[in-house]
Amino acid sequence: MILVTGATGKIGAEAVRLLTGKDLPVRALVRDASRTPRDGSWSGVEIAVGDFDRPRTLDAAMAGVDTLLLISPSVPAQEIAVIDSAARHDVQHVVKITNHKATEDSPVGRRRDHARIEAHLRASGMAATLLAPNLLMQNLFFLAPQIRQTHGFEMSAGNGRFGMVDSRDVSAAAAAVAAAPAGHEGRTYLLTGPELVTYADVAAELTRALGQEVEYRRVTPGQHRERMVRAGLPEPVAASNAQVFGLIAEGDAAWLSDDVATLTGRAPRTLRTFVSDHVRCFGATA
Repeated sequence: MILVTGATGKIGAEAVRLLTGKDLPVRALVRDASRTPRDGSWSGVEIAVGDFDRPRTLDAAMAGVDTLLLISPSVPAQEIAVIDSAARHDVQHVVKITNHKATEDSPVGRRRDHARIEAHLRASGMAATLLAPNLLMQNLFFLAPQIRQTHGFEMSAGNGRFGMVDSRDVSAAAAAVAAAPAGHEGRTYLLTGPELVTYADVAAELTRALGQEVEYRRVTPGQHRERMVRAGLPEPVAASNAQVFGLIAEGDAAWLSDDVATLTGRAPRTLRTFVSDHVRCFGATA
């Protein structure tokens, strides 16, 4: 049995669908069963309703599980609770979504959180595989309202390049490892798209797809933080986001890997493919 946490999120939902398509026994841990797909793509999936903050629900979901695909917002106490539950139930292999630059001394809080979780996972004694995606293309959806309303978007990443990856390719890589974890023990895979891009490239691809100019408006990290707070983000989240975008401007995310193709057998999707697939989210086509 494969247990997928965060199963209704971008990565988890597609990973469940792919694993189900391989005729493997899959259990999806969700907080709200009403959010599970109703289109038949999860046919045969066991649904376990639970909460990272309620250990008894984790233990119930973990019964009979051999492989855990651990996807979450990476709150240390929550992921550590899941790992401890998996260890109590003799789970054989954990596949965790993490951050490529997770270190205890990182200037970014969320990366320190990932490092703490990874250390706990290593100490558990369970076999583990880490999957570290670059920026997700699906995060561009957060810019869609601004793009539709103003024909542009603000960002504080300057001219920094990054190996943006489609979350569908992250899901495919995760499903490939979870389906056959033997040989992946102790490995870390870096998941990226096929090319380094900038937010200017994002604007250019949106301009091409929409048939009208989409402007990339460069702002400073401080300005970006203030505007995210005004838009309703909690100040700590806005500050962390602005910090990360500032690092991207300095080249922090300018890395690529062939690991998606190695794990899935197919090249990762390009930014152009992503924009073409989701153009209606950003505005009416020309």
